[in-house]
Amino acid sequence: MFTSLQGRSAIVTGGSKGIGRGIAETFARAGVNVVITGRTGADIDRTVADLAGLPGTVTGVTADVASPEDCRRAVATAVERHGGLDIVCANAGIFPSASLAEMTPEDLDQVLGTNVKGTFYIVQAAVEPLTASGHGRVIITSSITGPVTGFPGWSHYGASKAAQLGFLRTAAIELARKKITVNAVLPGNILTEGLVEMGEQYMDQMKAAIPTGTLGTVADIGNAALFFATDEAAYITGQSLIVDGGQILPESAEALADL
Repeated sequence: MFTSLQGRSAIVTGGSKGIGRGIAETFARAGVNVVITGRTGADIDRTVADLAGLPGTVTGVTADVASPEDCRRAVATAVERHGGLDIVCANAGIFPSASLAEMTPEDLDQVLGTNVKGTFYIVQAAVEPLTASGHGRVIITSSITGPVTGFPGWSHYGASKAAQLGFLRTAAIELARKKITVNAVLPGNILTEGLVEMGEQYMDQMKAAIPTGTLGTVADIGNAALFFATDEAAYITGQSLIVDGGQILPESAEALADL
């Protein structure tokens, strides 16, 4: 039985939709008071309304994690609303497609700005209140793409997700004496708006490549993040957890042929 997280304070960046929304909902169901960030006010308002009435409150702040000032403002908002900050879910990420041959400097800067710098900035902004918490938790949403696998058109995205894991290992060392843990969840193919936009054929191909034969849900990622936030996970830091239905296990399509 895990110690209750009721009343603790969290930020979930990119929490207005997709995996971030799933993380925010999972935490709020556990009684955590959550501030979500996003770049679009309408998306934030919709999510806040949809998640009203859960044991933990969900409120929002419009912020771009590529801006250090926005990250400091988001942290200050969580501290003001909840009296402190215990958990940071560095989840905000973008994945526009661009082949290596056609990728522009602007394409690269956009992805690295959100996915890599955004992780640095939100964690930097939160170090002081996480230290004051006495049980600070940083949970990064990385990906299997980059650290483990590759996919055409996502070289910039894959590089950004691998960079997050490089960041977490040193950050975990630097923050350990402050009683702050830093861990990452690496999702495989999760059923989100972004995946649906890639089309039915793509989703069917992905299902066929996964041993479970299913796509993951945002709750699957939320539950993994929630575990890292518990008191019982206090001795786990600098680690990454793959949540992918076994997607990275087969060495070829033939390995799944007889399932």
